[in-house]
Amino acid sequence: MMIEIDFNSDEALYMQLRNQIILGIATSQFHEGDVLPSVRALAETVGINMHTVNKAYTVLRQDGFVKVDRRKGAVIAVDMDRAREEDRIEKELRVILASALCRGLSRSDLHRMIDRICDAYDKEEA
Repeated sequence: MMIEIDFNSDEALYMQLRNQIILGIATSQFHEGDVLPSVRALAETVGINMHTVNKAYTVLRQDGFVKVDRRKGAVIAVDMDRAREEDRIEKELRVILASALCRGLSRSDLHRMIDRICDAYDKEEA
Protein backbone atom coordinates (compact mmCIF):
# COMPACT_ATOMS: atom_id res chain seq x y z
CA MET A 1 0.00 0.00 0.00
CA MET A 2 1.49 3.32 -1.08
CA ILE A 3 0.19 6.23 0.98
CA GLU A 4 1.59 9.67 0.33
CA ILE A 5 0.80 12.51 2.69
CA ASP A 6 1.26 16.11 1.62
CA PHE A 7 2.32 17.89 4.80
CA ASN A 8 2.03 21.26 3.01
CA SER A 9 -1.60 20.72 2.02
CA ASP A 10 -4.45 22.58 3.69
CA GLU A 11 -6.36 19.28 3.75
CA ALA A 12 -6.32 17.55 7.14
CA LEU A 13 -3.93 14.61 7.33
CA TYR A 14 -6.64 12.16 8.39
CA MET A 15 -8.74 13.20 5.37
CA GLN A 16 -5.78 12.71 3.02
CA LEU A 17 -5.33 9.23 4.45
CA ARG A 18 -9.07 8.47 4.22
CA ASN A 19 -9.24 9.69 0.63
CA GLN A 20 -6.21 7.67 -0.46
CA ILE A 21 -7.69 4.49 0.99
CA ILE A 22 -11.00 5.17 -0.81
CA LEU A 23 -9.07 5.74 -4.05
CA GLY A 24 -7.24 2.48 -3.39
CA ILE A 25 -10.57 0.67 -3.15
CA ALA A 26 -11.87 2.34 -6.33
CA THR A 27 -8.73 1.37 -8.27
CA SER A 28 -8.71 -2.22 -6.95
CA GLN A 29 -5.53 -1.67 -4.96
CA PHE A 30 -7.64 -2.82 -1.99
CA HIS A 31 -10.31 -5.49 -2.12
CA GLU A 32 -13.16 -6.60 0.10
CA GLY A 33 -11.67 -8.43 3.08
CA ASP A 34 -8.18 -6.93 2.82
CA VAL A 35 -6.72 -6.05 6.21
CA LEU A 36 -5.30 -2.55 6.53
CA PRO A 37 -2.08 -2.03 8.48
CA SER A 38 -2.41 -1.52 12.22
CA VAL A 39 -2.77 2.06 13.40
CA ARG A 40 0.73 1.97 14.85
CA ALA A 41 2.33 0.41 11.75
CA LEU A 42 0.70 2.85 9.32
CA ALA A 43 1.54 5.83 11.53
CA GLU A 44 5.20 4.79 11.57
CA THR A 45 5.30 4.06 7.83
CA VAL A 46 3.71 7.36 6.82
CA GLY A 47 5.29 9.43 9.55
CA ILE A 48 2.15 10.72 11.24
CA ASN A 49 0.59 10.47 14.68
CA MET A 50 -1.29 7.29 15.62
CA HIS A 51 -4.33 9.39 16.59
CA THR A 52 -4.44 10.74 13.03
CA VAL A 53 -4.51 7.22 11.57
CA ASN A 54 -7.11 6.17 14.13
CA LYS A 55 -9.31 9.13 13.15
CA ALA A 56 -9.01 8.21 9.46
CA TYR A 57 -9.99 4.60 10.21
CA THR A 58 -12.92 5.82 12.32
CA VAL A 59 -14.19 8.03 9.49
CA LEU A 60 -13.75 5.17 7.00
CA ARG A 61 -15.79 2.93 9.30
CA GLN A 62 -18.50 5.57 9.68
CA ASP A 63 -18.57 6.04 5.89
CA GLY A 64 -18.98 2.29 5.35
CA PHE A 65 -15.59 1.49 3.79
CA VAL A 66 -14.09 -0.58 6.60
CA LYS A 67 -15.22 -2.61 9.55
CA VAL A 68 -13.21 -3.17 12.68
CA ASP A 69 -12.55 -6.77 13.59
CA ARG A 70 -11.24 -7.32 17.12
CA ARG A 71 -8.66 -9.85 15.91
CA LYS A 72 -7.72 -8.50 12.48
CA GLY A 73 -8.11 -4.74 12.94
CA ALA A 74 -9.43 -2.53 10.13
CA VAL A 75 -10.76 -4.62 7.23
CA ILE A 76 -12.03 -3.37 3.87
CA ALA A 77 -15.79 -3.96 3.91
CA VAL A 78 -17.66 -1.67 1.56
CA ASP A 79 -21.18 -0.99 2.83
CA MET A 80 -23.53 -1.70 -0.05
CA ASP A 81 -26.60 0.27 1.08
CA ARG A 82 -26.98 1.86 -2.34
CA ALA A 83 -29.87 4.20 -1.54
CA ARG A 84 -28.11 5.65 1.50
CA GLU A 85 -24.87 6.00 -0.45
CA GLU A 86 -26.59 7.76 -3.35
CA ASP A 87 -28.09 10.28 -0.93
CA ARG A 88 -24.73 10.90 0.73
CA ILE A 89 -22.89 11.32 -2.56
CA GLU A 90 -25.56 13.61 -3.97
CA LYS A 91 -25.22 15.91 -0.95
CA GLU A 92 -21.44 16.02 -1.38
CA LEU A 93 -21.74 16.57 -5.14
CA ARG A 94 -24.16 19.46 -4.69
CA VAL A 95 -21.50 21.41 -2.81
CA ILE A 96 -18.70 20.44 -5.21
CA LEU A 97 -20.80 21.36 -8.25
CA ALA A 98 -21.93 24.64 -6.72
CA SER A 99 -18.31 25.53 -6.03
CA ALA A 100 -17.30 24.62 -9.59
CA LEU A 101 -20.13 26.68 -11.09
CA CYS A 102 -19.20 29.66 -8.89
CA ARG A 103 -15.69 29.43 -10.32
CA GLY A 104 -16.94 29.50 -13.91
CA LEU A 105 -16.77 25.83 -14.87
CA SER A 106 -19.50 24.77 -17.28
CA ARG A 107 -21.61 21.64 -17.34
CA SER A 108 -19.52 20.33 -20.24
CA ASP A 109 -16.31 21.06 -18.29
CA LEU A 110 -17.66 19.01 -15.38
CA HIS A 111 -18.77 16.15 -17.65
CA ARG A 112 -15.30 16.05 -19.23
CA MET A 113 -13.70 15.88 -15.78
CA ILE A 114 -15.99 13.06 -14.67
CA ASP A 115 -15.35 11.13 -17.89
CA ARG A 116 -11.57 11.60 -17.51
CA ILE A 117 -11.64 10.38 -13.90
CA CYS A 118 -13.87 7.39 -14.71
CA ASP A 119 -11.67 6.50 -17.69
CA ALA A 120 -8.61 6.57 -15.44
CA TYR A 121 -10.29 4.16 -13.00
CA ASP A 122 -11.29 1.87 -15.86
CA LYS A 123 -7.67 1.74 -17.08
CA GLU A 124 -6.35 1.02 -13.58
CA GLU A 125 -8.79 -1.89 -13.18
CA ALA A 126 -7.74 -3.48 -16.49
